[in-house]
Amino acid sequence: MGFLPIAFSSPWILTALALLPVIWWLLRLTPPRPKQVPFPPTRLLLDIEEREETPQRSPWWLTLLRLLLAAILIIALAGPVWRPAKDVAMNDGPLWVLLDNGWTAASSWTERSAAADRILSDASRTGRPVLLVATADGPAQSFEPGSAVAAQDRLRALEPRPWTANRGELTTGLRKSAGNVTPGAIIWLSDRTQPDSGTTFQQDLSRIAGGTPVTVYQGLGIPMGLKSLDNTAQALNVTVLRHPEDSRPAAILTALDLKGVPLAETAVQFDADATEAVAKFDLPSELRNDIARVEIAGTQAAGAVQLLDDSWRRRVVGLISGEAGDLAQPLLSPLYYLQRALSPFSDLRLPEQTDIADAVPELIDQGISVLILADVGRLPEDTRATLSKWVEDGGMLIRFAGPRTAGGTDDLIPVTLRAGDRTLGGSLSWKQPQKLATFADTSPFAGLEVPDEVTVSRQVLAEPTSDLPDRTWATLEDGTPLVTASQTGKGTLVLFHVTADTNWSNLPLSGTFIDLLRRTLALASSGAATANSSSGADQSVLPPLRLLDGFGRFTSPPADVTPITVADFQHASASRKTPAGLYGSEDGFQALNLLGPEAALLPLDLSAFNGAADVRTYPSNDTMDLRAILFSLAFLLLLMDAAAVILLMGGISWLRLRPMTSRATTRAMLPLALGLLLGLAALPEDSRAQSSSDDVRALEATLETRLAYVITGVPEIDEASAAGLSGLSMFLADRTALEPGSPLGVDISRDELAFYSLLYWPIDPDAEKPDARTISRIDTFMRNGGTILFDTRDSLTSSTTSFGSTPATLKLREILDGLDIPPLEPVPPDHVLTKTFYLLDTFPGRYATSPLWVESLEQTATNGERPVRAGDGVSPIMITGNDFAAAWAVDDSGSFLYPTVPDDPVQRDYAFRSGVNIVMYTLTGNYKADQVHIPALLERLGQ
Repeated sequence: MGFLPIAFSSPWILTALALLPVIWWLLRLTPPRPKQVPFPPTRLLLDIEEREETPQRSPWWLTLLRLLLAAILIIALAGPVWRPAKDVAMNDGPLWVLLDNGWTAASSWTERSAAADRILSDASRTGRPVLLVATADGPAQSFEPGSAVAAQDRLRALEPRPWTANRGELTTGLRKSAGNVTPGAIIWLSDRTQPDSGTTFQQDLSRIAGGTPVTVYQGLGIPMGLKSLDNTAQALNVTVLRHPEDSRPAAILTALDLKGVPLAETAVQFDADATEAVAKFDLPSELRNDIARVEIAGTQAAGAVQLLDDSWRRRVVGLISGEAGDLAQPLLSPLYYLQRALSPFSDLRLPEQTDIADAVPELIDQGISVLILADVGRLPEDTRATLSKWVEDGGMLIRFAGPRTAGGTDDLIPVTLRAGDRTLGGSLSWKQPQKLATFADTSPFAGLEVPDEVTVSRQVLAEPTSDLPDRTWATLEDGTPLVTASQTGKGTLVLFHVTADTNWSNLPLSGTFIDLLRRTLALASSGAATANSSSGADQSVLPPLRLLDGFGRFTSPPADVTPITVADFQHASASRKTPAGLYGSEDGFQALNLLGPEAALLPLDLSAFNGAADVRTYPSNDTMDLRAILFSLAFLLLLMDAAAVILLMGGISWLRLRPMTSRATTRAMLPLALGLLLGLAALPEDSRAQSSSDDVRALEATLETRLAYVITGVPEIDEASAAGLSGLSMFLADRTALEPGSPLGVDISRDELAFYSLLYWPIDPDAEKPDARTISRIDTFMRNGGTILFDTRDSLTSSTTSFGSTPATLKLREILDGLDIPPLEPVPPDHVLTKTFYLLDTFPGRYATSPLWVESLEQTATNGERPVRAGDGVSPIMITGNDFAAAWAVDDSGSFLYPTVPDDPVQRDYAFRSGVNIVMYTLTGNYKADQVHIPALLERLGQ
């Protein structure tokens, strides 16, 4: 019922206005109590007979105020609505409200949800049951009519979905609901778009409705969409869609990076009656590679966004070096040259783990498509198997040669290598440094210019085989291979026969190096291969990372989103189970966009209703429920009435509150304080301070410089090691500025090794070979700058010129077989070890017949001098058989525990001096090789 611009949901309540005269009469008979004023002489009147008197009438203004209050309450209870929407035809039965909430409803969602709320409010006032169906939410929603209030609560929780509504999924649920209770009216709040599936839903809805009135609302704006992203050599192109009924002639597109920073804008113009137009971002390729998102400015809808991933831009490349990085001297690190060369056109990943056994799986899990190993010789067996599987699944492994590779490698190389390396130029070579030969037409490098200034002074050589020419991508002028490659499963193995730094060639300093890497990476698969799957890359899955909501904003993925396999991702489409967004991990993801290349915005076809549907535009005026305003006004009038009554009764008596005394306050706060103290005391000790044996050991190892030895489990050997390092520590404190703490025993398989620069490892012939995990820990320790001093303690029984074949040396060979060991040589006369602290020419221990073996240092090609190792590194391995610990071992009184062989005090003194040089060498590096120390050393030698 309604009149003028006001309607009432319960107009019958207005009949209560006829009771206003009765209310007036009641108010007149019950006036307010008169004001009382105490007067002392009235005590004399107590004996007078009391007669009750009633005032004749209340004040007129108070009566009017109460009548107005009653009238406002009656009108509010009648449910007045200002400017109500036009009524729709309804029969008896529940009201069906079909609400389109696909991405096309996002730009006008406020108006659409407001219209739905008005309809539900009308149904709530009339008490009509309601069935609210969201067309994009699929068949899992309830199709049972309920209260309009419950429908309004659900409406407030609804949002546009980041996919196109599939209305056909609702047919079964609607038909079942109509079979239970015939609807009284059907209202469809449409988005004016028609899916590619045709008018099947309209036909089914028309048959379900039968004689039920159907009202279709339309007329709100439809957002434009984006599809068909194409990154050509000249520009980044994207196609813009508009609805045929959309009259907007142009659109502005914005390109943003991963952080949401705008990189560029471009405008696109539509031809007359055209529904598609191509926008271009004409930017340099380096800047285009940073674009992560393209969107239509001012449009909030998932279909108006195109996300970009790594698949079309740059390859994801993992980098691992055989040497520890040196931040102080980056120019000596191979990773420095690789990072500078690869960063313009690829995404680089460096492992957080220093252990190769952990670093390789970590990088593979990050979705790399290319892995580069710079001078990594032998890989641990488990790592080699994992990497081999990853290559077979489509990964590309690129290796650079170096001293470790020359010392031996595994089978993950494209060709068989000869032992050692080849030096070109220098005093011991007939050959001069070689230049690059012209690239063959069949090579991936064909067409690249060969610079004359690039030369190669050292390389690893390939064994000549029948298939070597087919596997060679680049050669030197003398025909020896520079770059070789082979196919392994779906992946590729590539080997550069020189180092990635400038030690063997000046190739990394040239632009050709960048071109070679660019051409090589172009052959890698853009998809992320993984070794985690038991059946190949087709079984690897990409979990949802960040998804778009209906407004085109990133949101966290809900729990019901289905991961997508790598094999199916290229054919996946945005849907309720797989919404548009990013899938994968932070370091490697793929983008699933809402609109595919064939997408289009079509007008809604209502011909299936044969004209029976009442098509309306969304109401442009806003309906207002006046109940809240009237109830608020009634409350104000009630307050005014109460104030008037108080004034007529004689005013307000102020209550005086007695403040709490300080003593009472103290008594009240005391239980609270005691409770707080008891609560703190009841806390477990672990919550206040955490302590563990690992933490204590870490503190012991780091607060003082300590020497460490490997625990073998044999008491005699471990006691000798502890006593020996104790004696050496006392000698160091007495003769040098170093004051080390007590030595620590180290469990090589469990304890953290990074706290120590030197580990003394006595070899037990009967010990078990360390497992693969322990071998990997040892290899990581040595690669990161640590040194292990292996002592076979068998100098008397082994040869003085080689490692012999004693049980201890055989056990040592067994341990070293799993490690990435560089070539070794006895300490040469000009090595830093001979002059680190003392000037020495031999390194005796308890025995004096075994040489001390260290990493072999290469000869330069110019003057034959021994160079400084990169980054002030030290030899990661030392091997002796002289039983150093026994020569250093002392008891609590300072007496030596073991005699030297022969028993010579001078030999023991030189054993301690050898220990001092070894410790100082591992702590300070090769700074004594610097030429600045030469004059001081010559002066001490008397030359």
